[in-house]
Amino acid sequence: MPSRFVLIGAGQCAVAAAEALRGCGFDGELVLVGAEDELPYERPPLSKEYLLGKTAATGLTIKEAAWFTEHAVQLRLGTSVDRIEPGDHLLYLSTGERLNYDAALIATGGRPRRLPGISGDRVAYLRTRRDADALAGQIRRTGEIIILGGGFIGCEVAAAARSLGAAVTVLEMHDAPMQAVFGPVVGRAIARIHQAAGVAFRTGERVRRVTEHLGGLVVHTDRAELPCGLLLVAAGIRPNVEFLASSGLDLADGVPVDEYCRTGIEGIFAAGDVAAAYHPLFETRVRVEHYDNAIKHGAAAAASMLGSDEPFRDPHWFWSDQYEHSLQSVGIATGHDRVVVRGSVDEADFSAFYLADGAVRSVFALNRAKDVIIGRRMVLGQLSPDPAALMDTDFDLHELVGTGRQKSRVHAAQRPGGS
Repeated sequence: MPSRFVLIGAGQCAVAAAEALRGCGFDGELVLVGAEDELPYERPPLSKEYLLGKTAATGLTIKEAAWFTEHAVQLRLGTSVDRIEPGDHLLYLSTGERLNYDAALIATGGRPRRLPGISGDRVAYLRTRRDADALAGQIRRTGEIIILGGGFIGCEVAAAARSLGAAVTVLEMHDAPMQAVFGPVVGRAIARIHQAAGVAFRTGERVRRVTEHLGGLVVHTDRAELPCGLLLVAAGIRPNVEFLASSGLDLADGVPVDEYCRTGIEGIFAAGDVAAAYHPLFETRVRVEHYDNAIKHGAAAAASMLGSDEPFRDPHWFWSDQYEHSLQSVGIATGHDRVVVRGSVDEADFSAFYLADGAVRSVFALNRAKDVIIGRRMVLGQLSPDPAALMDTDFDLHELVGTGRQKSRVHAAQRPGGS
């Protein structure tokens, strides 16, 4: 059994890996290296309950300090990895130390994409608990916010800011929020929910630059100049991979791994937000930035580090709470050629089934959680149910799971590996 495993990163993914390793009987040395100087904590509440003050900082903690002691997990917090030397199995730490490993898991996540040439307190980003603390105070002080980006973080903060009574404007370069992931039908439905709560959307509009003056900011778009007291940039994240620059891996979009979380370097694994993983179910690489995936991918990586040959096939489930509405999705919507809607879009009570060659590739549900539970089985089974039955709300979806035709898979001549 290898003597030392190092988990690089101190978020949900790394903690899940640590828990799985100990749960599977690994009794070697286990070290967790994290750049932040506090115990690992959950990030999803940062844009929702925590931002609203409904959850305390202590409520975010994934595991108490005693858990790490009891399970012999060495915490190296406030420390990052500056460089890795795979040939020597060495990590060079920001403290100046060198740490050897027998196997290492890269679970470093990402950081917000930043606007070039502008900084200061009026330009906000949201990734850490301290970011959320600052943002909550700024929203309350200014009473207004412009949000650049209508994705999950942008929409969740928009909902929270409206709940705090702030005036909210969302700038989205597509025609509707979340359209890039779910298409126009879902995008327009989400827009209507926010508009009903008083959020102003400026869609199909691109930001050219942001300038600062004594009284605040001006956001210059291709259509207008918008003064504001606070700007949140919610334009996605960049994977934290700089310390791997000399590794020889293709880091264009995170760390490429195979379905076993293995990189092209022996003894190096990657999981969570930072990993561009080959997915045997969708037969492509995907990089998923969601809480549930971080937990399951971290546990899968731990199993692989211990020699498991079980591929990671989870169809990726995630959720978002906005106002009183519940949004859930399972699968990967990209690559679909048809969308079948079940329920009422106008009444914000519907699900959308994304099909590719007739097979269910993904399901999105707005206030219809049960459809996602059944949809997960369709995605996993690559079932091709009757579209007319999908649309018929009087038809029991459970019957489709039992009778759906499985898609005949065409395997590529050569499956992409982890390098």
